[in-house]
Amino acid sequence: MRFLLRRGAFYLFTAWAAITINFILPRMMKGDPVSAYLAKNQGRISPEAADSIRTLFGLDTGRNVVQQYLDYWVLLFRGDLGRSFSKGLAPVTDIIALALPWTIGLVGIATVLSFFIGTSIGAVIGWRRGSRADFVVPFATFFSTVPYFWMGLIAIAVFSTSLGWFPASHAFDKGARPGLTLDFIGQVVQHGTLPAITIVIASLGGWILGMRNMTVTVLDEDYITVAQAKGLRPRRVLVNYAARNAVLPQLSSFALSLGFIVGGTLVMELVFSYPGVGKLLLDATSAKDYPLMQGLFLVITLAVLVANIIADVAYSILDPRTRQLEA
Repeated sequence: MRFLLRRGAFYLFTAWAAITINFILPRMMKGDPVSAYLAKNQGRISPEAADSIRTLFGLDTGRNVVQQYLDYWVLLFRGDLGRSFSKGLAPVTDIIALALPWTIGLVGIATVLSFFIGTSIGAVIGWRRGSRADFVVPFATFFSTVPYFWMGLIAIAVFSTSLGWFPASHAFDKGARPGLTLDFIGQVVQHGTLPAITIVIASLGGWILGMRNMTVTVLDEDYITVAQAKGLRPRRVLVNYAARNAVLPQLSSFALSLGFIVGGTLVMELVFSYPGVGKLLLDATSAKDYPLMQGLFLVITLAVLVANIIADVAYSILDPRTRQLEA
């Protein structure tokens, strides 16, 4: 119980600090969204309308930063993230809700696949250290250093331009109407396969190397020697003893990766013109769209916190020593 209370208090404080910073940082940027919006629409917006827009975004001169901060919390508890001026004053929640499934579907599936494939391969290579299996290590090292955008451009040049196997951009064909139909789902899968494979390959090397090194370290522990002395099958020793303990440090990295799934892979989404959260965040930053930026940062922050909470729970289940240390 003490473990849960301490971790809960830590994450509550972290959430408050992140939300506060989320509120302050956009307002430290040069200019404001209303000024940028008025500059783009000179002569088409009356002074009265401009004052109304400033009031809508909480930037009127009669409200100081403290009042804006308190109003922000009130709206936050109501589930109101404001309206995006760069998207025709549409609700921020609706805009994020449209982009979020694309990012989770693409980056989420690719991240989970790369983690499980990479840790499995890394555990086997570490278990068979010094054998021919080590030939994978140089390839894993190479792919772990390759930037996403470079690999994405090569994938487009080879598999899209030259071979024509996959589309080069977008999440579905132009002119297609989104819906739960076999034709549209097929288009989504076809368009998402190339960027997903690119993300998996680019991130696979890091998981393989991390798991391989941890497995090699764990094999020197006494409990591995005892398990082998008992005559247990090598596969059982690998799965139940070596891999189970070697994967623990990987969980923290995996939790962060799951959290940042919501943030998307900005460069990858730009290379493939994919309509995800990453590209949406770039557009909001360029337009100084405070409400949209705050909404996106808030969703990303909460996703990272929730992912870390899940990792803490999984860590405590797999390694009971953590609960004893916190007690």
